[in-house]
Amino acid sequence: MNHFPSFVAPLNDLAVIEITGQDAASFLHGQLTHDVSGLTPGVARYAGYCTAKGRLLGNMVVWQGQQTETPVLYAMTKADIAATLVKRLSMFVLRAKAKLQLAPVRVWGVALAAAGPGQANSPAQSPDTKLLQAAAGLAMPPQPWSLTHTQAGTWIAAPCESTNITRWWLLATEAGDPASASLAENASANEFSQLWQAADIAAGLPWVVAATQDLFIPQTLNLDLIDGVSFSKGCYPGQEVVARSHYRGTVKRRMAYGVIEAVGGLDAGALPGLDTYNANKPDNPCGRIINAAHARAGIHVLMEVQLADLDNADFRLGQADGAAIKLMSLPYQIQA
Repeated sequence: MNHFPSFVAPLNDLAVIEITGQDAASFLHGQLTHDVSGLTPGVARYAGYCTAKGRLLGNMVVWQGQQTETPVLYAMTKADIAATLVKRLSMFVLRAKAKLQLAPVRVWGVALAAAGPGQANSPAQSPDTKLLQAAAGLAMPPQPWSLTHTQAGTWIAAPCESTNITRWWLLATEAGDPASASLAENASANEFSQLWQAADIAAGLPWVVAATQDLFIPQTLNLDLIDGVSFSKGCYPGQEVVARSHYRGTVKRRMAYGVIEAVGGLDAGALPGLDTYNANKPDNPCGRIINAAHARAGIHVLMEVQLADLDNADFRLGQADGAAIKLMSLPYQIQA
């Protein structure tokens, strides 16, 4: 992911859930893998939502709304599962004073590249100069998951695999959306959206989508390695399974980063959930694709792998003689 440009991308693949009510924080705290009750106004938190068997139905970035008479939390998740999560979580509200609904919020990705040799870092090159200038005015370098509010909206610093790029999610109400319609319809919009998703992949940040719901425990997606799980908080659905895997050291599968260079006519959006193979052990699948995005000349993927295969695997897509998946390094150490 070298030579990253500055850009603004419409992230239509993401949606925001609003949780309001006096019990909003305590309710969500009892449902997610991370501590929600301890959230502070200037920090967002990454967490998973599991079935009773410990398999992820979704994951999300959670933060406190600005102070109002009624407490409010927000949770950003993949758009194709957002309505399903609202419906399922609402089933467990019971007597709690909490209400969940989709929020009229649009998500943008704002990426600001550091100037380098022969590399311009001019906001004038972007389809939306104002947002890049606003990003340049934020505290630098931001700590991942730090949060700030401006007139443009709520900015959350996204993890990055490189110090040469700084990324923010910008959450703006649809009524006061600071980005023009021309930006969303710009010919480069889809390219930049894919580039943003590829940057998530390079940072080792997974997202559960509709095709991968109820397939993976949090450890398989490395949530415990990127501060997406608290092992000291109280109960939540699937906690016993997640804790047992952690304390017994029984995690045999993890998430790895790879690149498919021979893309042919592959559609990155259709890859999540697809089987992967180890050509050295061709009889059975060895994992699944978790996320995929086009960037430059290849498709970047996060994929489920068996730890025992990492040293000698020849990973392939779809079948044992399918497109080769070149293993890349994550910015953190994969471990059992």
